[in-house]
Amino acid sequence: MNPFRIAADLSHLASILILLRTIQTTNCIDGVSLKTQVLYVLVFVSRYLDLLTLHWISLYNTLMKVFFISSSIYIVVLLQRAKVSNAVAYKEMILKDSFKIGYLLGGSAVLALLFNERFTFIDVAWSFSVWLESIAILPQLFMLSKSGKAQSLTIHYIFALGLYRALYIPNWIWRWLVENKNFQKLAFVTGVIQTLLYSDFFYIYYKKVIKGGGVSLPH
Repeated sequence: MNPFRIAADLSHLASILILLRTIQTTNCIDGVSLKTQVLYVLVFVSRYLDLLTLHWISLYNTLMKVFFISSSIYIVVLLQRAKVSNAVAYKEMILKDSFKIGYLLGGSAVLALLFNERFTFIDVAWSFSVWLESIAILPQLFMLSKSGKAQSLTIHYIFALGLYRALYIPNWIWRWLVENKNFQKLAFVTGVIQTLLYSDFFYIYYKKVIKGGGVSLPH
């Protein structure tokens, strides 16, 4: 554990809690991409298959893994419930959420087969998860760019999620230089890719939210 890892995990937790609060307290799903949330379920389920092997690292590690899997599934369930409780909003969400995720899944699967630490099922699944996580936000960003506007809490959710990935880059460097851990090239490369995808959003967040310009987004 190091300060970058702790800050990244807290930012990740914050992003999930923000999204859950948005859906639960306001019953508002406007601007939330169901496809991105489904992709995150696949990311965490495929990444944490080691839970089935009972490979113990620490209580903290295990609790975080269980939380990320269960919370991602719960978010998808909440979004699906809106089909009944808020049918009009659900239909609008589906119409706006039009990114073709088949390309993301297929590309991640191919890259996982080509680039992995060991050619075992768990290692290939882990590789698939990091490749998929690096681009899982694309349906959400595409949805926002199409609508040009989003709920404030949705914007904060995306920012916290992007910050979590950005903080993991110095975490890996710290582990390599200070803790003498093996440098995970694949995790580092995919983390950089994901952070670059967020870079334009970070700039917009700074201009529109931090400087008080509102939350309207450019088309």
